Amino acid sequence: MAILVTGGAGFIGSHLVETLLNQGEEIWVLDDLSTGNLQNIWHLFENPHFHFVEGSVLDELKLKEIMRPCRMVYHLAAVVGVKLVVEEPLRTLEINVRGTELVLKLALQLGCKVLITSTSEVYGKDIRNGVRFREDDDLTLGTALRWGYACSKALDEYLARAYRQQKGLPVIIVRLFNTVGPRQSPAYGMVIPRFVKQALKGEPITVYGDGQQVRTFCWVGDAVRALMDLMKISKVEGEIFNVGNDEPVTIEELANRVKRLTNTQSRIVYLPYEQVFGSNFEDIRYRVPDITKLQRAIDYKPTRCLDKILKRVIDYETQILEGRASA
Repeated sequence: MAILVTGGAGFIGSHLVETLLNQGEEIWVLDDLSTGNLQNIWHLFENPHFHFVEGSVLDELKLKEIMRPCRMVYHLAAVVGVKLVVEEPLRTLEINVRGTELVLKLALQLGCKVLITSTSEVYGKDIRNGVRFREDDDLTLGTALRWGYACSKALDEYLARAYRQQKGLPVIIVRLFNTVGPRQSPAYGMVIPRFVKQALKGEPITVYGDGQQVRTFCWVGDAVRALMDLMKISKVEGEIFNVGNDEPVTIEELANRVKRLTNTQSRIVYLPYEQVFGSNFEDIRYRVPDITKLQRAIDYKPTRCLDKILKRVIDYETQILEGRASA
C-alpha cells in the first residue's frame, strides 16, 4: 500500500515526500506544477518507489486512479501565497475547497486516512496583540477579498470534521504557521526567501507595512516530522493542531537579522500594503501559535531557532546564485 501526497512538488510537499521515501514508503505525487516545481523533486525520480503524475486535484478520475492503491493521503495541494490569493480569488476558492472535497469523498470510498493542511490564516484578524492562537479560539475573518484564502481553508476544516463526524473518516487537520527552508520560492509573498535573495544581491530589503507585525517561522523538517508523527496516532483523528515554532519576531527585526547574517549593505525599505497587494488588503499584527496541544500529542519540540533557520536558507540561496545548489 502506497501514500499519496497532493502538491508534492511544492516546497513543503517535496520535503515530506523525500522523508517518506527515506523511510522506505511507496509514494505517489499529484501536482499541477502551478506553484510546485519539478526541480524540487527531480532528484527523487531515480527512486523506484517514487511516482509522479502531473495533474490537478480537481481531476476526479485521475485523483481516484492514483488514490486507489494508497492507504494514506497527505493533502497539501492548494493555492498558496498572499499575492497569488489576492490576484486570483476564484481559483483559490475552487482549488482549495473543491479539491479538498474530492480528496475527502474519494478517501471515504477507498478507505484512506487523510491529513488536511490548513493555515494560521484561518484565525483571521484577531486584534488581541500578545495572545497566542489556540486551536479552540474563535475565527475572526474580515469581509474584504483579502480573506478568501482563509475562508477556503476554514471550509476545508469544516468539511474534514464533518466527514469524520458523520462518516467516520480518519482525518487529521494541521494549521501551518510560516514554514521555512530550502526550496521555498520568494514568489507570492514568502518573506524569508525574499529578504535573503534581496540581501545577497545587495538590493533593498522590502518590508511591507511598518514592520511591527509579529510572526514565527518553523523549520520545514520540524513541520514534516509533526505531520508524519500525527498520522501514526489514531487517537488524534478528527483533531486540529497548530504546527509551527513559537519564537516571535517582528518583520523589521527579521529584516535586520537577515542584514546581519548576510553582511549586506542593503537598505531596509518600507512599502505600504496598498502598493503591494491593493487597497483591500488587511494584515494581522500578531500571529504566534500556542503549540501545547501538539507537544502533548507527539512530544513535539522545534529543533532550530530562527537564526539557524536563516543561516540554512542563506547558505541555500547563496548556492543558487552561484549555480551549485543541490536538492
